[in-house]
Amino acid sequence: MKTSNESLLARSMAAVWHPCTQMKRHETMPLVPIASANGVWLTDCNGHRFIDGVSSWWVNLFGHNEPRIKAAISAQMDRLEHVMLAGFTHEPVVQLSEQLGELTGLGHAFYGSDGASATEIALKMAAHYWRNLGRAKKNRFVYLADSYHGETVGALSVTDVPIFRTAYAPLVRDNFCVMSPDPRLANEGESAAEYTTRALADLEQVLKNHGDEIAALIIEPLVQGAVGMAMYEPSYLAQARILCDEYQVLLIADEIAVGFGRTGTMFACEQAAIKPDLICLSKGITGGYLPLAVVLCTDEIYQAFYADDSAKAFLHSHSYTGNALACAAALATLQIFRDDDVIVKNRSKAQAMNQVFEPLKNHPRITHWRHRGMIWAFDVLDAPAGFAQKFFQNALKAGVLLRPVGNTVYFMPPYIIDLAQTEQMAQAAKLALEQSVLS
Repeated sequence: MKTSNESLLARSMAAVWHPCTQMKRHETMPLVPIASANGVWLTDCNGHRFIDGVSSWWVNLFGHNEPRIKAAISAQMDRLEHVMLAGFTHEPVVQLSEQLGELTGLGHAFYGSDGASATEIALKMAAHYWRNLGRAKKNRFVYLADSYHGETVGALSVTDVPIFRTAYAPLVRDNFCVMSPDPRLANEGESAAEYTTRALADLEQVLKNHGDEIAALIIEPLVQGAVGMAMYEPSYLAQARILCDEYQVLLIADEIAVGFGRTGTMFACEQAAIKPDLICLSKGITGGYLPLAVVLCTDEIYQAFYADDSAKAFLHSHSYTGNALACAAALATLQIFRDDDVIVKNRSKAQAMNQVFEPLKNHPRITHWRHRGMIWAFDVLDAPAGFAQKFFQNALKAGVLLRPVGNTVYFMPPYIIDLAQTEQMAQAAKLALEQSVLS
């Protein structure tokens, strides 16, 4: 049944509390009512189409309405939609755990529903690991300035984005915040390498002073997403791994946003040639079809929980842990990576897309153009108040969904985007930029 934009908007405003939104703003900036989607395209109730330039909050890898993922979910529905994973198991969750273990080099997989729940699992698991070893004092964490790991209370304790954290400060535990390795923060005249060395020295000082109470360092490998796609070199990650080993601190890699090929390798940690103690995965894991998150850990961590004593068990659960439909979607997603040789093809596609972006890159209002894998970002010089909202609206008028973070515009499209669609995305960004800084 066809629904008019006006009807759906009114009903949504009356019944739905939308995320990450000041609802009153939608009195003047209406919601966008989407009726269908296919490939890179979103279509609203009046037939207007938009290129999904942010992969619907970074989750969609191979386009909307992907037939192979749909078929996998449909086939699984005929066998088993869900069973609780406490005391039971099923083929899709076993297969997925085995394949993720092969890809990450880590062991037993513990499932949740979304990125924030993966962060909560990893934090609890790290602290409980040390408790099981008789070192219960090691229950605090280190995180990077400008980092984002989710919006549940535990995740907020290792998140450094004030708009998410400030209102809930009384609920949030104090942890240790260290310098971000983002080279944009370097002092005048300081090279990126020199800044990285200084950031590592700051990390080492905290680990040296407080290692006896720190359970883990949690880090977004190579790209800090929510602060504005802050990109840094793999050398920081490699040295952080060495420091964690030296001071007996676990390393948690939050690959929720950067995993599954976004940075040019299946997982960002590969570019630093390191293996974390725990890895958090979500977003692209099901190709954007169903909620799923997973934390994988070293065998050493798993063995610390394996005991006769129930108090040593990891007593954490979600009702939909290891949901069979979501696992089937994830297995289909991994199969697409293999069948289509996605990582290799993305590298050549990214090079071609760089050529398309070249004129935009040289725009006089753009600074700090940066690129890693299938992520591009730039900052806008002297962005006016309300820039992000204006840009978002102007880009939609040009047929592209782009959602800036502050004065940072980024592109994170589905991997299936072609060069003509990339050109439309670049042209829409240029037009939206000029309209938003001049208005």
